[in-house]
Amino acid sequence: MEKGTAQHHRKIIHIDMDAFYASVEQRDFPEYRGKPLVVGGLPEGRGGVVATASYEARKFGIRSAMSSKQALQLCPHALFVRPRFAAYKEVSQKIREIFSRYTDLIEPLSLDEAYLDVTADKLNVGSAIDIAKQIKQAIKDELQLTASAGVSINKFVAKTASDMNKPDGLTFIGPSAIEAFMEKLPVEKFFGVGKVTAQKMKNMGLHIGADLKKLTEEELVKHFGKTGRFYYQIVRGNDAREVQPHRETKSLAAEDTFAYDLTTIEEMEAELDKIAVTVCNRLQHYQLKGRTITLKIKYSDFKQITRNQSFGTGLNDLETISKTAKQLLAATLTEEKKIRLLGISLSNFGKIVVKQKTERPTDQLTLFPLSES
Repeated sequence: MEKGTAQHHRKIIHIDMDAFYASVEQRDFPEYRGKPLVVGGLPEGRGGVVATASYEARKFGIRSAMSSKQALQLCPHALFVRPRFAAYKEVSQKIREIFSRYTDLIEPLSLDEAYLDVTADKLNVGSAIDIAKQIKQAIKDELQLTASAGVSINKFVAKTASDMNKPDGLTFIGPSAIEAFMEKLPVEKFFGVGKVTAQKMKNMGLHIGADLKKLTEEELVKHFGKTGRFYYQIVRGNDAREVQPHRETKSLAAEDTFAYDLTTIEEMEAELDKIAVTVCNRLQHYQLKGRTITLKIKYSDFKQITRNQSFGTGLNDLETISKTAKQLLAATLTEEKKIRLLGISLSNFGKIVVKQKTERPTDQLTLFPLSES
């Protein structure tokens, strides 16, 4: 932990709405309540993807980024509805207004989650726990929805805490409890640890934070490069990242490195569906429509290529992003190749460029981990 007196600690809240899209649908349409509901592409359509699922549907194993056809197989009596992003944006704005009663230091991550720095709150409540309770109650009373909250002294711990008691949870991890919490945390839950790195750690006998903590900073750098310095700090609960209310967005991207090389088109398309959901959620939150979709591919021999498709009008819908990425992928598979990484980015939010070309994307905001709340 960072040294210093208690008054030097930040007060950070991470708010994460519970099954947001599905919960809005169940709120607005009583016939959906208590039933397994899937929001996303319809199963009879080609390439339909689950954007989110109600908790009733999750009991059957349905999850975000799964194909709609697979979701239907898991739960034949599930209800499928297309997303109503205009409705979700409207609700998200009302949630943001509730946040703004307490602080202007708000960093939205998507339509349904955000960081809040309430170190100096507008209403002089003083207690971050009390503020989180009040925000959760306001969301429930005014919007008839539930949210989960994590409260701590930095972003990493607050975000991790918000996922611990879903739905409708509130978890506080104070300064004196952080190191013990981090020591018990599985390595795959650490910010920035993807599937490949997590597997590498486990192969080294590193399964939880306590295992990671046994290594010196030099040893971590030796095994994981410069990111090892970050792991050295985070396992000790040190996260100096500030809540950033304003951030220029030139492109939005998501990518994933796989635990094993992908060899079939089915595997590759399934992974692209997952990545497309992450990108789409961010675009919807920022109310951005990109005219250029870029597919990034890294092969098992570490050769990396990108393929672009530009459109005359901006877009941010899930099915178009997923379909275009798959088309770009198909155009590159002229021979048998093993793929270790795939990524999708959208850019060109301003001017129109109508042409297809190959280029390396720049100024990307990489999003990770790929997960559902």
